Amino acid sequence: MKLLHLLRHTKSSWDDPSIDDFERPLNKRGRKAATLLAEYCRLHGVRPDVVLCSPAKRTRQTLAFLSPALGDAPATFDRRLYEATPQTLLALIAELPRGRRSVLLVGHNPGLQRLALHLLKAEPASPALRLLTDKLPTGGLVTLSAATEDWSRLAAEGCALESFIRPGDLDADA
Repeated sequence: MKLLHLLRHTKSSWDDPSIDDFERPLNKRGRKAATLLAEYCRLHGVRPDVVLCSPAKRTRQTLAFLSPALGDAPATFDRRLYEATPQTLLALIAELPRGRRSVLLVGHNPGLQRLALHLLKAEPASPALRLLTDKLPTGGLVTLSAATEDWSRLAAEGCALESFIRPGDLDADA
């Protein structure tokens, strides 16, 4: 059994239009959402064996908020995650050793949303699946499970949607 956590970075700042997209930092709302997600991960035992993270500034900052809650999972920053297609993301996941049970990908849309929808088994649409089909918002965390021992078999085996959490689901003030 494998667990795949897909996290879209939290809200980034557009205050300075001269900043290159790759270098955009989180804004205040993004920092708050990352703090809420870290608490969610701590409370719900989201403790991946490994983290694959885009090296863009906003993804690195999102991960920095989450890292204390994730345990001692080693993080790899891979440029291929920036603006990745679902096929690129699947190729990165397929490189993982069989012994790794769970992985957290911290990246960007539309690649993460398209990957999640590609991997999901055809099942009756749950409310969470309908929401995910509509949008993977910034700070959205999707957890998929697959009954396989080999990461390269995820697409062939299909995945089940374990959870879909949005920052607004965690914030009583939202």
